[in-house]
Amino acid sequence: MEVRSEGFQVMYDKLHAPVIQRSRFRFWFIRVCSSIVLWTCLVQLVTVSELWNSNFFTGLTSHIYHTTQRPIQDDVKLTESPHIILPARNYTSNGFLRVSCNGGLNQMRAAICDMVTVARLLNLTLVVPELDKKSFWADHSGFEEIFDVKHFIDSLQDEVRIVKRVPKKFSRKGGYSTMAMPPVSWSNEKYYLEQILPLFAKHKVVHFNKTDARLANNGLPIDMQKLRCRVNYQALKFTPQIEKLGQKLIQMLHERGPFVALHLRYEMDMLAFSGCTRGCTNEEAEDLKRMRYAFPSWREKEIVSEERRSQGLCPLTPEETALVLQALGFDRETQIYIAAGEIYGGERRLAQLRAAFPNIVRKEALLAVDELQQFQNHSSQMAALDFMVSVASDTFIPTYDGNMAKLVEGHRRYSGFKKSILLDRKKLVQLIDMHQNRTLPWNEFADAVRQAHEKRMGQPSYRRVIADKPKEEDYFYANPHECLCEETKCDDFLGPHNSLQVK
Repeated sequence: MEVRSEGFQVMYDKLHAPVIQRSRFRFWFIRVCSSIVLWTCLVQLVTVSELWNSNFFTGLTSHIYHTTQRPIQDDVKLTESPHIILPARNYTSNGFLRVSCNGGLNQMRAAICDMVTVARLLNLTLVVPELDKKSFWADHSGFEEIFDVKHFIDSLQDEVRIVKRVPKKFSRKGGYSTMAMPPVSWSNEKYYLEQILPLFAKHKVVHFNKTDARLANNGLPIDMQKLRCRVNYQALKFTPQIEKLGQKLIQMLHERGPFVALHLRYEMDMLAFSGCTRGCTNEEAEDLKRMRYAFPSWREKEIVSEERRSQGLCPLTPEETALVLQALGFDRETQIYIAAGEIYGGERRLAQLRAAFPNIVRKEALLAVDELQQFQNHSSQMAALDFMVSVASDTFIPTYDGNMAKLVEGHRRYSGFKKSILLDRKKLVQLIDMHQNRTLPWNEFADAVRQAHEKRMGQPSYRRVIADKPKEEDYFYANPHECLCEETKCDDFLGPHNSLQVK
């Protein structure tokens, strides 16, 4: 019986093997087809969501990312970009605008905001800006190594079309010639509409080879001013790598308590450029002079340091800064983050400041070597970290009113008028000299310093206008008051008696 049963089973298996194989084939065929259908549906869903300008997927991933990040301060959220990507603006482009930004990170940042606004005004297609690689800092970082390119393009697509490069058909081989030129500084919309726009009819591609301060501070339509702010505070977002490390720095500092971001602009390039040598040795002063002569673009060569200092045109020295901070009421326990590059003279020049405020920190001391390694030798990327920390600090104090100081000041105004102490250097050096000459006792010195800065804390105010002297006006990016209140309510918000406007 067992033999016959086994034989029967073998015969049964032979007869039904094709059926079993067909069943298995049918099972796998259905499974593969189902997978294809599912993937096809997913692709269609993504396509439809893009057509609807839905931000579902990016919003989901963004939500996952942000839930893992500890919010540093509520007011920092004011500067975050909107999550919804608006529909692309449909317009006929008049040509391609190429721009080469000159200067350091913050000078280039302001220029990018201006150039987006010019492109919008003239209905141009903007090519992703080229960054300066030949300045003193010699940073070879491209736009995409500092800023999030995709975010920049997507977040502005409802205003201006931005491309990564000029199409090949508009090259010289295609019969087109690019016109290179620097636009006139501090120009208004009339200049761009009447003198620049006609150039695109002939060349199709125009290259602005200098972009610093090429758009007026004042006298522009409100929508142009607001677009400048939108680019600055929403579209120009640093790369994820910079953002992540910057947020880590900010969190580490906040965990240690409140902190002051001190933009101590006592660096070799600034001293050489300004000709300020107070406290330097004779050898250091000669080195600074040689550097000044080595850069043809630095037009002033023979500079009298003490005269420049008395005019308030020198950055405060570390020693002067220590006295001013003490006079303003900061105690020894104050945590001070130095937002700057290498201090000229090194620890020798920092000795008095460190003695007065031993709780001085820098990013190089807070972060591990391998964390900063990818940013080393890239001054603009290092400056981006300092920029983030300065914007998020409890108090910001610049010792010189350069581009970073001005843009951080404006960013902090936009973030809810966070405290920024804007030092009156001309007044301060007079007071410091009197105190050091023993003609002004400490109590009187401290009172005078505090009184001089009661209205220099970054409070709401109108931007100063000086007809025919745009360089002497308040800089737009330091005080973009049009972006800080509703146009019809600015007087109530800024206060009619708080206006610095010169008619």
